[in-house]
Amino acid sequence: MSEDASSEGPDRPSEIDYDGRAREILGFSRWWQIVAAAGMMAAVSPYQYVWSSIEGPLAESLDIALPALGAVFSFYVVFQSLSQFPAGWWRDRRGPRLLMFLAALLAGGGYVGLAYATSIWQLYVLYSLGAVGVGIVYTVAVNTAVKWFPDRTGLTTGIGTMAFAGGSALVVPYVRANATVASYADVLRNVGIVILLVLLLGAVLLRDPPSDWLGLDDGDGDRSNIAASLRGRSYTTREMLKTWQFWLLYAMFIATAGADLLVIANVVRFAEHLGFAAVIATAAATLLPIAAGVSRMILGEASDRFERKHVMVVSFVLAGLFRLGLIAAGSADAGIAFVAMVMGAMFFSSPLYVYFPAMIADYYGSEYSSSNYAVIYSAKIGGGVFAGTVAGFLVAAFGWIATFTLGGALAIAAGVAALVLRPPAGSGLNADPTE
Repeated sequence: MSEDASSEGPDRPSEIDYDGRAREILGFSRWWQIVAAAGMMAAVSPYQYVWSSIEGPLAESLDIALPALGAVFSFYVVFQSLSQFPAGWWRDRRGPRLLMFLAALLAGGGYVGLAYATSIWQLYVLYSLGAVGVGIVYTVAVNTAVKWFPDRTGLTTGIGTMAFAGGSALVVPYVRANATVASYADVLRNVGIVILLVLLLGAVLLRDPPSDWLGLDDGDGDRSNIAASLRGRSYTTREMLKTWQFWLLYAMFIATAGADLLVIANVVRFAEHLGFAAVIATAAATLLPIAAGVSRMILGEASDRFERKHVMVVSFVLAGLFRLGLIAAGSADAGIAFVAMVMGAMFFSSPLYVYFPAMIADYYGSEYSSSNYAVIYSAKIGGGVFAGTVAGFLVAAFGWIATFTLGGALAIAAGVAALVLRPPAGSGLNADPTE
């Protein structure tokens, strides 16, 4: 190593003052970008986590059989997932501002529009348009953390996705107290207006850093102490798709999202099948999003401090074991243990929404992180299909125990698969010397 490369000084890459450089650009702390991103994620969370509380009054008001509304949530998952690639592509090249104005109109307007819907096709259209807005918010918020915090990617993406999981806790009590045929329209309008205002504020606050904000170039010396998303070269989406690591990560995402959504979508029905009292099912459903939200920040921080793939291995294996523990608790008729197993299962599986964007940034760089993560996030559709359609078939054919056993096995398999991950050849990243 040359003397210049090893000399100490304020501009040495291994001593980058991330906070100071961000403050010079923004005029304020970069953490306000995370506050804005988390606020937007919390604002749009009702689309995913409050639907079960409003579908009943909607069905009754429109005189529609409740099962007919099942497709509404399926449309939500598809449009929320597929909207992220075009949104991410635009954001990587044009910035987040115009996207966030569009998201405000779609997500806020979608919920307001539900208050005036008079037929089921209108529900499909409005919820799907709102889902596009949610997808835009999701990819912008997650990748705001990636772009401004290459040194704390796990923690900051954890904060944003925690807000998405836990933000609904502020809305659910209000919705459930007023989600009647007489008052649900006012509830939908009020929630929609809040979504609109929060996203408009976020559109004003959010900015992307310039590509050269850290002053890095190929002539810099020792880069070993720089965040992984900055050490290697940046891959375009097309280049990323040519690496086997991406396809393994994609398969892992399907498996872990399927296991995760299986519990989210079916925990109440599974508890009832096991014969637990309604209070146990309610406690499990209430504590589930709290465990999911808190874990994203805690394990996100852990993935920054320790080897990220090793954290993934331990996390996914434990997620699978806790799912198997649900079955054991049911067999033992242990209600409290069942609730504890639900919380453990969600605590260790829910951070998948932290690990994968951080890993994509580690392996493929932060320059195209929005579009790259959007592609892998489309795997959530596969997870949703498993948790919904496939799980329904499996339950009918083999029963709840076999279905939840398969969910646990998928999570464990994803954890074991993570052991073979290593940076793509030619990425410029140092491979794990033990591999």
